Amino acid sequence: MSVIDRTRPAPRAAVRRAPRVTDEHGRRVPFRELALRYTLLLAVLALTAGPFLWQLSTSLKGPTEDIYSSPPTFLPAHPTLHNYERVADTIPVWEYALNSLKVAGANVVTNCAGSALAGYALARLRYRGRRAATLVFVLAMLVPVEGIVIAQFTTMRELGLNNTLIGVVLPGCVGAMNVLLMRNAFRNLPQEIDEAAYVDGAHVWQRFLRIALPSVKGTLAVVAILAFMGAWDDFLWPLIVLSDPSRFTLTIGLNYLHGTFADDERLVAAGTVIAVAPLLALFACLQRYFFRGVGEGAVKG
Repeated sequence: MSVIDRTRPAPRAAVRRAPRVTDEHGRRVPFRELALRYTLLLAVLALTAGPFLWQLSTSLKGPTEDIYSSPPTFLPAHPTLHNYERVADTIPVWEYALNSLKVAGANVVTNCAGSALAGYALARLRYRGRRAATLVFVLAMLVPVEGIVIAQFTTMRELGLNNTLIGVVLPGCVGAMNVLLMRNAFRNLPQEIDEAAYVDGAHVWQRFLRIALPSVKGTLAVVAILAFMGAWDDFLWPLIVLSDPSRFTLTIGLNYLHGTFADDERLVAAGTVIAVAPLLALFACLQRYFFRGVGEGAVKG
């Protein structure tokens, strides 16, 4: 070892600092503010996910467990799937679920196609009365469903579509809010793209199918999720238009789990979980497109 190496001071050990929590602008977030944010997030999580988790816990409890105990017990002592078997024995739940799937699937297809076409026409085409047409869709969102349900029922009866699944799908096949969502997504696209495609000889259908529509996949996923949820959870309109039990949707069929003189909360909870499971699966598959739809319209090189 040389003299220089002996006299050289030993390097100090690297001091490990605690990771800093910063906001979107790079500024450090104080500990109190961070604790308050997480407290609010946990409170919102408890309010939103808490009822579903309680229903799930109730559906897994056996007949010997007291679901009305004080203080309440969240975790079942002996988890069982017997309540789900009882739901299938009480009502034809899978037949009702298939009817709901048909209605929801048709509603997704019609809303995605119709909203994309109408939104593109309102956002990118130039014609007289375009602003008035946009105003009509805005006003349609202000009309409550209960105020037009009698007119809808009369229309379905005149068309001979009462007591059919087509009659359930038709009034909600294109939603006004979905049209406005697609319109805003198409408006965020730069106008120069359409102009360049027009110069290259692309007609309106080519510009719609090959340029505009692939750029708004996120908003299209949002429309699909909203349309599926609206059709799957709808109770009032199928209850009015359907009278044949073989055509009931799942929301109407689950109503038969409530007895006239007594209710089994375990049975109702199991039916609720069965009804919510497809919505959770759909959102899990499309969540990345759903969150991307917030900033839709950006052009990628």
